[in-house]
Amino acid sequence: MIKDGFKAYSSGRTVVPPVGELIFDDPPGDVHIKYGYIKGDDYFVIKIASGFYENSELGAASSQGGMMLLFDQHTGREKGVLVDECHLTNVRTAVAGAICAEALAPGQVKSIGVLGTGVQARMQVSYLSTVTKCRQVKVWGRNEQKMFKYQDEMRKEGWQVETCADPGYVAASCDLIITATPTKTPLLRDDDVRKGTHITAMGSDSPGKQELETGILEKADLIVADSILQCRERGEIVHGLSEGVINEKDIIELGAILDEKASGRTSDDQITIADLTGVAVQDIQIAKAVFEACNKGA
Repeated sequence: MIKDGFKAYSSGRTVVPPVGELIFDDPPGDVHIKYGYIKGDDYFVIKIASGFYENSELGAASSQGGMMLLFDQHTGREKGVLVDECHLTNVRTAVAGAICAEALAPGQVKSIGVLGTGVQARMQVSYLSTVTKCRQVKVWGRNEQKMFKYQDEMRKEGWQVETCADPGYVAASCDLIITATPTKTPLLRDDDVRKGTHITAMGSDSPGKQELETGILEKADLIVADSILQCRERGEIVHGLSEGVINEKDIIELGAILDEKASGRTSDDQITIADLTGVAVQDIQIAKAVFEACNKGA
């Protein structure tokens, strides 16, 4: 389902306008509006999702508000409203991470590294269980209490979790790394990343955010974008392009790999990076699936 969406996007069979967004400073947060349609499909979808990063201090998830609106592509009439409070956005993002790991991670993952302790730090790891047998996790987070809470919760799901005091240690000891933070200051240095590592970077979903030093992009053997167009202004790739350490012609879209129009990882020694900014086709596909499942069950 999500794979088919990426394929449609990279083959030019979609209409996906630029991301609409609202940025808030106090308290810090953002609202993303993503919308579009797949040509020849039955629906078009508008998704609204928010993330406010101090919500945990209020006892709430950072991704608290959101909904998906479905319309008939032939008549423009409303078909459904999914008030998911960002759950479907979180699911489709985690699914995309698993898809990237399946295509780009080394054949035998020995240890999974996670930067962040929020919803995506949990869901990305949970969905990895569908594509790797590895259950070793090393996690780093700014807040020690949240890091230990993450450890306890993920252990209950069957993961062996070690907390780490430094992102560099995570990078040096893991061959599949997930970065899931809203930081504007890079957490991973190029010297930390070893050969044979895959990184799925998905925290930099708004302009100005950055989780990886650009030197990591420079030394990477393969850089994959969910959307090259979006990665020109958000994500990790934009920083590498602006500093001139990578060229856009060397970037491959995930949909092209899934459609077998480009190669993914070809060697266990390669360093691979997936830059996930979140594309409307993911929202379209998951909204359709849930809406149609609800109708069948009605």
